[in-house]
Amino acid sequence: MADSTSLVATCVVRYAARLHSAIGARHHVASPLGAWLLLALAAPASAGPDREALTEVLGCDADAAARAAADLLARPHPVVASAVAAWTSGGADPGPGFRRWRAGLPAQVTTGEVPGPAGLDQWARAHTFGLIDRFPIRGDGLTLILASVLASKVSWTVPFELAPAASLGSASPWAGRLSLVLRSPRQGGHTQYVAVTPDAGDVIVHAAQAAGGLLVISVAAAADVPAGTVLAVAHRIGVQHATGGPVRRRALADLPLGEGPLWRLREVTAGSDACIAVLPAWSATSQHELTDPSLGFQAARNAIAPRPGPWQASQSATARYSRTGFEAAAATAVGIVLAMRQPSRRREAELRFAHPYAAVAITTDPADSGDSSAGAGTAGNADAGSGSARPGPWHGLPVFSAWVSEPRDAAGDGGSAGKPPR
Repeated sequence: MADSTSLVATCVVRYAARLHSAIGARHHVASPLGAWLLLALAAPASAGPDREALTEVLGCDADAAARAAADLLARPHPVVASAVAAWTSGGADPGPGFRRWRAGLPAQVTTGEVPGPAGLDQWARAHTFGLIDRFPIRGDGLTLILASVLASKVSWTVPFELAPAASLGSASPWAGRLSLVLRSPRQGGHTQYVAVTPDAGDVIVHAAQAAGGLLVISVAAAADVPAGTVLAVAHRIGVQHATGGPVRRRALADLPLGEGPLWRLREVTAGSDACIAVLPAWSATSQHELTDPSLGFQAARNAIAPRPGPWQASQSATARYSRTGFEAAAATAVGIVLAMRQPSRRREAELRFAHPYAAVAITTDPADSGDSSAGAGTAGNADAGSGSARPGPWHGLPVFSAWVSEPRDAAGDGGSAGKPPR
């Protein structure tokens, strides 16, 4: 069995292809890890066909995925904030296995009552540096919510330089829409090269290193290569690049001189072969519905709450890639409406003193009245050898008594209660 780090990386790369395929080729940002994390935490509650479905979607055994997720939460990355919550309404009836599953969740998972919409929004903001200001699903009427957030705000170790948008090339549809783009600096902190891939052909790669241990990989292929293929290549190269794995690079000497769709290659008289990357700054904010059965949340919903009922699953994500750094956040949630427990019936009597009655005031020892501020000597002497105290002379003594036949209006009547005797 691979260690949890390589297991999660392999499984998340696989799940990313599934998620991005469902999202499509529109401009978007997503967090496959955020979604995978929720599925992994829900997986131990599953059985039968739902467990088989989650094993397929997760890319590994459900229990192994849950252990790997717990390890991630127990050892958070210094530049990636993370939080997970499992909330239920007090009257929810999730089924017999739910309490056992919830008791087995990692200690880092927040539990408790489902917050209201404002509380859910506040939770998302608090754990994403304010990048996500609205929880991905509405909490109204939901009796069970499982949610995760991931967020990061980092600065590049070496900022980009700025360059005219014309540097993107005359064939670029963006060159005429933009004025300035980002250019990798020559003094280091960025890595760029041409990579050879079996499924996307030659691709260009840029890697920007952020302070604290975050690497952002950008990969572009020929325009006719499907988005899903390029995303898969970027995930694969990114993992290999970050872990020191093999990435096959194309020697510049093997490429034709001149301008093409992905690069402009020229000869210079000084220095060694080198690459410079030019790419636009970008930002994206996306909302993804996750109810497609291929994404696994249907099986996860069945696992943690097998009784039928309405449910939602969604992810909100945002990211910004700029000259100085990168910030991104995603909140993923699945919410379920469960049947509520019927309250047990009980009896209640309202005792009405509606005609003349008696009232008696009787003193007791301070210990019996709960007044711990009184000294021990006030109640009487200790009974030697018995380990108990004898009642004092005032204990059980009727001091005042009354027959109440002329009541008075209580409205605004504070009386003199609490005033010391004269």
